[in-house]
Amino acid sequence: MLDLYNHPGHLLRRAQQISVSIFYDEMGNELTPVQYAILSRLAEHPGIDQVSLAGLAAIDTSTGATVCARLEEKGLLERRVIPHNRRQRALSITQTGQALLDALVPGAQRLRERLLEPLSVQEQQVFMSLLAKLVHENNEQSRAPLAVPVVDK
Repeated sequence: MLDLYNHPGHLLRRAQQISVSIFYDEMGNELTPVQYAILSRLAEHPGIDQVSLAGLAAIDTSTGATVCARLEEKGLLERRVIPHNRRQRALSITQTGQALLDALVPGAQRLRERLLEPLSVQEQQVFMSLLAKLVHENNEQSRAPLAVPVVDK
């Protein structure tokens, strides 16, 4: 019989559960973790289309559409038609959305600290490096792979 606590998938799922719990402790209930990811990426890429934004947050496009609709309802982002492609919408963060993100920075920092607190500084660096490698090297295995932004020239 497989010992779940020696299986990386189970431990990653448990780490995600713990991370989400701490997220709500530190960040409140204004945003879900996925909404926070979308809004954060949008702040870094104003004017991006919805499909590309979902790719930057590594979520599927249908979830991205639902999340963007909720954020728009909350007044945190705006969508407008792209003139050269009327089927797509350019997204931008509102002043209210940016103010919320700014207010959540201390909570996001505490979230990171609490998650990594059991590890020494050196272990934190090694863990983050290995976790980033694991995610990067397995990106294409995901149902919603992280997309690298395309820079217009």
